Amino acid sequence: MRIGVDGSKIPHEADDSAIRILERAHGMGMEGVYFRSVMDVSPTLDRGLLSEVRDCADSLNLYLQMGLAKVNPYATAEAPNVRRLGDGDYTRGMIKMIEAAHEAAGVTDLWVACANYQRGMPGYYVFDRFRTDAPWADQLVAIEKFLRLLAPVARDHGVHMNIETHEEITSYEIVRLVEAVGPDVLGVTFDTANVVVRGEDPVAAARRVAPYTRATHLRDFVLGEQDGVFGRVFAPIGQGSIDWDAVLGILHAENPDLPLSIENAGPTLHLPIGLDDPEWIAMHPDLDQDEVASIRGMAAEYAERTERGEAPRISDLRAATYDGAHFIDVSAKSLRDALSRIGAAV
Repeated sequence: MRIGVDGSKIPHEADDSAIRILERAHGMGMEGVYFRSVMDVSPTLDRGLLSEVRDCADSLNLYLQMGLAKVNPYATAEAPNVRRLGDGDYTRGMIKMIEAAHEAAGVTDLWVACANYQRGMPGYYVFDRFRTDAPWADQLVAIEKFLRLLAPVARDHGVHMNIETHEEITSYEIVRLVEAVGPDVLGVTFDTANVVVRGEDPVAAARRVAPYTRATHLRDFVLGEQDGVFGRVFAPIGQGSIDWDAVLGILHAENPDLPLSIENAGPTLHLPIGLDDPEWIAMHPDLDQDEVASIRGMAAEYAERTERGEAPRISDLRAATYDGAHFIDVSAKSLRDALSRIGAAV
């Protein structure tokens, strides 16, 4: 299992090219880069440039993964660049991205997600799951229909669209989408720190998605209250509450060649988890009480660590100066240590 980094969040200059980002990742000791979108590499899908990026990754012995965009028709207005790419047709824009990523860059695993984080919205409205103009059940139906539109193109090119366990969707729902549309064209991008926002234990979620996981976004988290609201805050891998030996053991057993991409993120976001809120609970029909108990246990364990002075309080963690390079370095070391403990090749 090779350890890499999210290309959009590695410390870099605003005008850095994709090739420069690959070089920066290599210089940090990373073994691959996961660009969130092929348009981050080339907004115009320049085939020559994409081929150069492929050649650069190969010369540095880096794995190379890319992404597409959102696959939720209710969210397409938030990606006008994709619609422009398709000359007014969002579907055509996505197809052009699939074709360019595969044909020019040789990428066969492509990230997709179902919604954006709605920064600045109050409470649960940061998640599209709680939209009232578009009920979540309707969004899931639309997502499946759209994925079925793209499936023949993905199948023809031998690529997988890997749905991220983003904050708005559960791992149960993603697995159902993969199995409905077909695991020959759909996979999972497993984000280890997002599933807890939907009331899921990362170890249990790993068991659900591991058979279909082809890409990862890895970071840790801590849990606790801020201003009377219980929620999640990001942490470097190994400094939070995830049992990494268990998660990596599950993933390795299914796919020993799975790329492990660190997604560094600051601790500023405190996302609400309404484990005691009937409104929130009603929006989670797959909620497992054993996993809820596990989440409560993780929160209690972290609170005990802070009381003993072994870990910062959430308020202090959120106020600390964020260092992206340090986050990546600490996380990579923790991943290597965990892989060594479980006997996985690094």
